[in-house]
Amino acid sequence: TSPYIAPTLTVDAVIFQITNGALEVLLIKRADDPFKGVWALPGGYNGAGETTTSALHRVVLQKAGVDTEKDLAYSEQLYTFDTVDRDPRGHAVSVTYMGCGRDITIRDAGSHTAFLDVNNLPDLAYDHAAIIKYAHERLQAKLTYTNAVSAFLEHKFTMTQLQSAYEIVFGREFDKRNFRKKFLSLDLIRETGDLWRDGAHRPAKLYEFKSKKL
Repeated sequence: TSPYIAPTLTVDAVIFQITNGALEVLLIKRADDPFKGVWALPGGYNGAGETTTSALHRVVLQKAGVDTEKDLAYSEQLYTFDTVDRDPRGHAVSVTYMGCGRDITIRDAGSHTAFLDVNNLPDLAYDHAAIIKYAHERLQAKLTYTNAVSAFLEHKFTMTQLQSAYEIVFGREFDKRNFRKKFLSLDLIRETGDLWRDGAHRPAKLYEFKSKKL
């Protein structure tokens, strides 16, 4: 009988934020082969005795300068990608996480780390284009029934800012009245009693999410 050879266990992170009206994803330029010089999701090996979440925290901080514990408003395990031929070096299973935040700081950002527009990505390493597409679809689904959008917003926000975040994630415009009615029916937010004043515009009501937890 042939000896049992375990596949390699890796972790990858799909980290989203909204900047200048675009949904962006965190990418790094690979320093080594395979795919040297090609953009990829931050990821790496999961060592023995290490949970996937602690491996993720270590790898993303090391490779991309982002602290998954401090910088993300929320993160969750997305999927386990285990296609046999996804890595030219051999069978690698990737436990992939998705996270969202706002104004994420890239510590010691070199030219090898950047947030890039999900709708305008360069060619990516491995199966990372498919992983990002899958994560984007999961994010859209989450936004239809949870408060996940709060990860992209300030603590207090206007209905217009909320709708804008949705339009960016879904890549289309929504009817203002319909959106408002539908979102209020989810019962996730409440009025704060404060107003948003912006120059000559009429003051707008400020809302907040009833719960910080997802």
